[in-house]
Amino acid sequence: MVICSGKSVLEGVAIGKIYLFKKQEYQLVKTQVADTECEIARFTEAKEKAIEQLDALYQKALVEAGEEQAMIFDVHKMMLDDGDYLDGICNMIRDEKVNAEYAVTMTGESFSAVFASMDDEYMKARSVDVLDISRRVVNNLAGIVEGGIASDVPVILLADDLSPSETVQLDKSKILAFVTKNGSANSHTAILARSMNIPALVKTDVALLEDYNGCQAVVDGMEGQLIINPDEATTQRMIRKKMDFEKERTQLLSLIGKDNVTRDGRRINVYANIGNTQDVEKVLESDAGGIGLFRSEFIYLGRETYPTEEEQFQIYKEVLSGMKGKKVIIRTLDIGADKQVDYFELPREENPAMGYRAIRICLDRVQVFKTQLRAIYRASAFGTAAIMFPMIISVSEIVRIKEIVEEVKAELTAEGVSFNRVELGIMIETPAAVMISEELAREVEFFSIGTNDLTQYTLAIDRQNQSLDSIYDPHHPAVLRMIRMTVENGHKGGAWVGICGELAADKSLTKTFLDMGLDELSVSPTYVLGLRKTIREI
Repeated sequence: MVICSGKSVLEGVAIGKIYLFKKQEYQLVKTQVADTECEIARFTEAKEKAIEQLDALYQKALVEAGEEQAMIFDVHKMMLDDGDYLDGICNMIRDEKVNAEYAVTMTGESFSAVFASMDDEYMKARSVDVLDISRRVVNNLAGIVEGGIASDVPVILLADDLSPSETVQLDKSKILAFVTKNGSANSHTAILARSMNIPALVKTDVALLEDYNGCQAVVDGMEGQLIINPDEATTQRMIRKKMDFEKERTQLLSLIGKDNVTRDGRRINVYANIGNTQDVEKVLESDAGGIGLFRSEFIYLGRETYPTEEEQFQIYKEVLSGMKGKKVIIRTLDIGADKQVDYFELPREENPAMGYRAIRICLDRVQVFKTQLRAIYRASAFGTAAIMFPMIISVSEIVRIKEIVEEVKAELTAEGVSFNRVELGIMIETPAAVMISEELAREVEFFSIGTNDLTQYTLAIDRQNQSLDSIYDPHHPAVLRMIRMTVENGHKGGAWVGICGELAADKSLTKTFLDMGLDELSVSPTYVLGLRKTIREI
């Protein structure tokens, strides 16, 4: 029996056989070619096929895992059309008269090394993406079809790590759990595991031995353990643990329709976060009180041009109608930083997390902003809509936003377009917003605390930098004091206050949040009933 420890992404117990996931690698061969233009044509055809594959992967990821998983394929498409990358490949084919497979591989490795040497963590992380797109093109050139899981029964997938392409292409019906040697809680594998509601471990101290392929194993998501070849006593104990966990999950269904009220009568709203229209069904199944965060940026991803007002209206209308009167809080466009959209032509920045992003783009490109606001207000006639604006740092920003909102409402009224009253709120994501939260509260009706960015900016730690995972602490006293200050000042200024970041689902903090006086917690639909159970037991 071998016991390996890892970082748990999602609780649960999985029992089954290990499937050792191995990448299908092309054996690189350098050959000389006589007709370089014909070879460049081969490359171009393989590249265009790769773009088609990435489009399909984007759509698949959007449906199965939401916008966070999907947007990486937009980044890959953008990289595949990078002029320097393409010139590097074509020039190598012409100058050295080599086959396309060799030119793509060498150019990809060269560009990857450049990215890896950069100081900026976001750009450094792109080194892996360059290798991924180069591998895709080479596989197309070599006629290699990327495989899935060669098993007739569901398995525990064991891998070094999984690229976005590999993750999305897997047959989800054949996966009991994910275990990776590398990766992080924010990796594509982790995001997919949460969306599938299956246990997963990352950063696991496991040797990727061929001997483990087909071995019986247990993934214990509660303890963060992978147990290979468990003895009989351990197997029976884990079977009981799995049954208890599933029984508890079934019992959660009995909470549907019940209030989120503590034993001593304190009430709090439990809402759900979504990233696309397909998630509405999950929200209704979880019996959430509403949608506390609708990430509207997915509408802008995977496109060549800006979405029209009509396209956006139809999406917002579908969500609002589907929620049958329950509140839907729509976050306005939040791109920039790690969410790049090529047709926006955003400048490359040294520190994009603190740069030209979110509301800063909207207040600069007012017509883009007004198009989204018009669509939301038109859709408000079909449900209960609220709007929140991300990355606010000043009262003057809110004043300008409200001026634009009034312009939009006046235009729609003049056109005879009906709309309902819409609550206006802001996201509290920066220490600046926390420090002036009482003044901000006088300008809006609600706050939603984005704890992911608030933690990042408070601790001065890039939340996507895996090397800093050990000190990235959302429980840090400074972060909790920021949240408490926001709640107190928000209430003083007349605004209700919620949390829509990952911390809202942390049940070890639920009582703390209730004691702070938070009015709402918005979590992934998967966590709604579990959070309700915790609240009702306090």
